[in-house]
Amino acid sequence: MPDSTIGTLIRMLRSEHGMTQKQLADKMHISDKTVSKWERGKGLPDISLISELSRLFGVDIQNLLNGDLTPNDITGGNMKQIKYYVCPTCKSISFSTGDPEISCCKRKLTALDPKKAEEGEKLSVTVIEDDWFITSAHPMNKEYYISFLAFASGDRISVIKQYPEWDFNVRLPRRGHGMLIWYSTKHGLLYQLL
Repeated sequence: MPDSTIGTLIRMLRSEHGMTQKQLADKMHISDKTVSKWERGKGLPDISLISELSRLFGVDIQNLLNGDLTPNDITGGNMKQIKYYVCPTCKSISFSTGDPEISCCKRKLTALDPKKAEEGEKLSVTVIEDDWFITSAHPMNKEYYISFLAFASGDRISVIKQYPEWDFNVRLPRRGHGMLIWYSTKHGLLYQLL
């Protein structure tokens, strides 16, 4: 990669943060001539400085090294198209309507592909008053449990976190048609239509 690509990105980020070359240099304990050299494409930051540049600018190290901060494409607002991410280590959940770079426990996560639940995997849904009462015969032990349940319609999503050794019974306000989505630690991301 050419030095000028990273230099152009450093200049852009420095300007976005309202810093002069001298101010950036002072924060990094280097000379302003060094910053000028980077920005003119006459050299690259020492590897020991990359982490500090990343922190100061709030930019992912990999993107900084690539010299590229191309924005994600804007996607539609249909919440049925939301992307789900689950950390394999701590089981934290993240959601996105776009294509972000998400990491957890120092690992980059990829969006899960939901699969349609088979007849034996489906959740039981009954109507009580104006709510859906959702239960499941799935085990809820430490090795195999449903981590979260979500209902996504065109304009909103409701999410309920579940934990091992809890009884799985959830009550959600009934509203229109949509997708009931859940994450099983054994079977992955599943869905059924309501």
